Amino acid sequence: MNRNLFATVLTYPAPSSNYRGESEENRTVLQKITRDGKEYPVISPESMRNALREIIAKTQPFNRSRLHQEDQLAVAFKEFPNADIYADDFLFGFLVTNKKEVGKNKDKDAKRDSVLRMNIAVATTPYRFNALFNQSPRSPMSEAEKTQLIHREVAHVAYQYPFALAYEDCSKGDGLKWTRTLLESIGQLSNVAGGHARSYFEMSPASIVARLTPQLVAGFNTYGFDEHGAFQELKRINKNDLPGAEFWIGGEIVRNMTAEESKRLKDAGAHLYENPQRLLADVADEFLGAKKQ
Repeated sequence: MNRNLFATVLTYPAPSSNYRGESEENRTVLQKITRDGKEYPVISPESMRNALREIIAKTQPFNRSRLHQEDQLAVAFKEFPNADIYADDFLFGFLVTNKKEVGKNKDKDAKRDSVLRMNIAVATTPYRFNALFNQSPRSPMSEAEKTQLIHREVAHVAYQYPFALAYEDCSKGDGLKWTRTLLESIGQLSNVAGGHARSYFEMSPASIVARLTPQLVAGFNTYGFDEHGAFQELKRINKNDLPGAEFWIGGEIVRNMTAEESKRLKDAGAHLYENPQRLLADVADEFLGAKKQ
């Protein structure tokens, strides 16, 4: 049966200076969005996708790689994109705008949508106008003639972000294997940064709420975690609203759950896991089919 997987991941809270926007003189500015009249730090889905690329590339065939020695952001391709051969082309899609390359590869697709759908990671608490200062020494490797005072915006927050996958999109060719690796990689997502940020901030799940359903939409608030790590939409799991058997709930939210709430959700058919990585492995089996030994 073709089903769709919708999930919301909540990270652990930690000090963060990513995702950074443009600098104002020596001040690096956190990117933010406004919600309910307050500013919340955000992390772009592009930076998370890039980190996922680098994790998956360690075990699966990859076409695109980052060039770190260029004077601007740049990537290289082994060959013209091919979703039948390369996991990154299959999972993350591509768009070739070079007419010369398109002309030389008329028998191949020049564009492809991403199998993985992700949205912006948003902090669960608003920005509090925190900042750090440090001094950069004068160096013969720098154009600056004097020592520089660096002003950096920081936040101590947890982030939440949703993602979605459709079985029909994932089931072609080696897609089942590559999608399984993708879900494993989300379980250990780290090294997400922007604007050359130096922060180490883990984007792997502290808690996760997922729904495996034939429905075309999640049907719940995909930014439903509050600042305390609770997910109020779980109250909707009952015979008159959201079907419990379609829900997979894991991590800290389960470990902190009352015995009464745990029993209620289990009686409704929900799958509860103390470990979110174990949840992702088991939901992958249910979503994609049991892994062949």
